Amino acid sequence: MNHLETLDEYFKEQRDEHLGQLKDFLRIPSISALSEHKNDMQQAAEWLLNSFKEAGLENLSIDETDGQPVVYGDWLHAEGKPTILVYGHYDVQPVDPLNLWETGPFEPEVRDNKLYARGASDDKGQVFMHVKAVEALMQKTGGLPVNVKFIIEGEEEIGSPNLEKYIEANKDKLAADVIVISDTGMQGPGQPAVCYGLRGLCGVQIDVQGAKSDLHSGLYGGGVQNPIHALAEVLASFRDKEGTIAIEGFYDNVRPLLDEEREAYQALGFNEDELKEEIGVTELFGEKGYSHLERTWTRPTLEVNGVFGGFSGEGIKTVLPAEAGAKITCRLVPDQDPDEIIEKLKAHIEKHKPVGVTVTVTEFDKGKPFITPFDHPAIQAAGRSYEKVYNVPTAYTRGGGSIPIVAAFDEILELPVVLMGFGLASENFHAPNEHFHLENFDQGLRVIGDYYYEIAGFEKDELKK
Repeated sequence: MNHLETLDEYFKEQRDEHLGQLKDFLRIPSISALSEHKNDMQQAAEWLLNSFKEAGLENLSIDETDGQPVVYGDWLHAEGKPTILVYGHYDVQPVDPLNLWETGPFEPEVRDNKLYARGASDDKGQVFMHVKAVEALMQKTGGLPVNVKFIIEGEEEIGSPNLEKYIEANKDKLAADVIVISDTGMQGPGQPAVCYGLRGLCGVQIDVQGAKSDLHSGLYGGGVQNPIHALAEVLASFRDKEGTIAIEGFYDNVRPLLDEEREAYQALGFNEDELKEEIGVTELFGEKGYSHLERTWTRPTLEVNGVFGGFSGEGIKTVLPAEAGAKITCRLVPDQDPDEIIEKLKAHIEKHKPVGVTVTVTEFDKGKPFITPFDHPAIQAAGRSYEKVYNVPTAYTRGGGSIPIVAAFDEILELPVVLMGFGLASENFHAPNEHFHLENFDQGLRVIGDYYYEIAGFEKDELKK
């Protein structure tokens, strides 16, 4: 019996037990954004530590940070073999609006072979799969083909504000040969994908101040600058009509798209007409010369996420507002730096602000982009594991979103990062009725177990970044 047959036997035997355990994990309302759930966060960390122990992991600890704790465990008895560092998070998003949930967000229920609960897909379900893959191998073979370390945090959903400091302070403890993260998605149902890059992020708020209070538009209109008009002028200066960003130097460090990557994306057969129908738009929009996938995976953006100011109630109020503002985010690609982009953004605003107003810029979220070459051995090994279980070719993709801590892992530990996700875009993570397709739970367990064997076949030097 080979290792995939061994895993299959174990997971079939234990499926009901495993689903029951996962439901217990999902019942804990570990919402990191809300202080009233502090005790729930501790309970989730302790539950996870106990699951590590039952799986056979050692050197267990709940490590305190300035925020929520990090849960650690390892198994380091595969002498001479590579070490996999598994990262994930046990915190979840808030659940509102509660009235849109068909069943309680912390009352897990299986319907149509989908497990519904907050955290089912993002990320408790996927973290749980890695723990159970270790348990299966320990139970059936008495050990693991590789060394493993687990680092599961409780603040990913609020931007991981304390994890980078933790990683810096524990570089020796976290030393490994490859980092594996299951917090991304597949290309579609039955279509596995390895994500080898994520965009970075920087966000700002622009505040435009005019007069010291709202003014009567009949008395002052035409003689005093209107902050909303001033803001609109600044916002309009950011991009041209084709969507190209007009900030000086914005594209200076953008890494060009490789021909091999472009060919791989074309081979996915993505249907842009179907996307238009799905999201309800007449046309897609973006830089000329790029497909939709290329625009959203490999090109930087500048988007206005919200605009505020003036009177917006029923009827009309004839005033010149005293102030107006907007929230802006930029998605960044290798090799753009968030701090440099914010400085260029500020310089652009200063150059283009109209007379008669004061403009201030406040910085918010920042995270660097990340990429591991898609031909890296650890990436290709993940593709092979998917293909053995799903029996279809693996797609190699980049993600348009951002997981800022991934870039921190990449820079601090200097290791290849493999994003092997098992979620689907339709699973409502961050929204009501979050769920996880159990066929991907079942198959994903086998993929993860096989991946440990794939990595065991490499010499450590072969996995260097």
